[in-house]
Amino acid sequence: MKKQLILEDTFRHQGMRKKLVEAVREKGIEDEAVLQALMKVPRHWFLDKAFLNQAYSDHAFRIGAGQTISQPYTVAYQSSFLDVSKGDKVLEIGTGSGYQTCILLELGAKVFTIERQKELYDKAKDLLPHMGYNPKMFYGDGYKGLPAFAPFDRILVTCGAPFIPEELLKQLKTGGIMVIPVGESDVQVMTLVLKKAEDRFEKHELKNFRFVPMLEDKNWGAK
Repeated sequence: MKKQLILEDTFRHQGMRKKLVEAVREKGIEDEAVLQALMKVPRHWFLDKAFLNQAYSDHAFRIGAGQTISQPYTVAYQSSFLDVSKGDKVLEIGTGSGYQTCILLELGAKVFTIERQKELYDKAKDLLPHMGYNPKMFYGDGYKGLPAFAPFDRILVTCGAPFIPEELLKQLKTGGIMVIPVGESDVQVMTLVLKKAEDRFEKHELKNFRFVPMLEDKNWGAK
């Protein structure tokens, strides 16, 4: 018999989450919708109970399969530049723990998310519906995107890419936004891509970040 998953969100958890949100705000995140989404999603549900303090520190944390749950500030930063409106169709490359996925859902997005690591895909596919979140989840190669469901209003990439994949640019709607960390070294430049026309893009380089790299065979890792 499958073990029943019990999820608690006590006043203590909520208090720790509030302090985390304030810490993220102090680092320069001003988007109130994003901050409210951080407050709504219990980050400790994505980690083992033994790691409660780590769940509410502003740091990345290992989640298995060589991947991490991203630093909350990074999640908030990417989400802010993605500028999600309610009802936007968002493609997320790298489901990972599912934490960023839930933030996007709290922002009102219709989320299509891809994970390459079977261990993480299976875990997120079980956990998220139990939490009350129901994105469209896919196990496969995020490098290829989801052409059958394109175009997307927004595309979010959650691992370090050596370049911006052509397939993802094709799947972005005209007028859409992509946020992707780009760089071949240990440090990537967060890049904002605006699709102005079918074959015209505007790119803006933002701050430097460290992400789990894209897998060598052009499969995407998780956050």
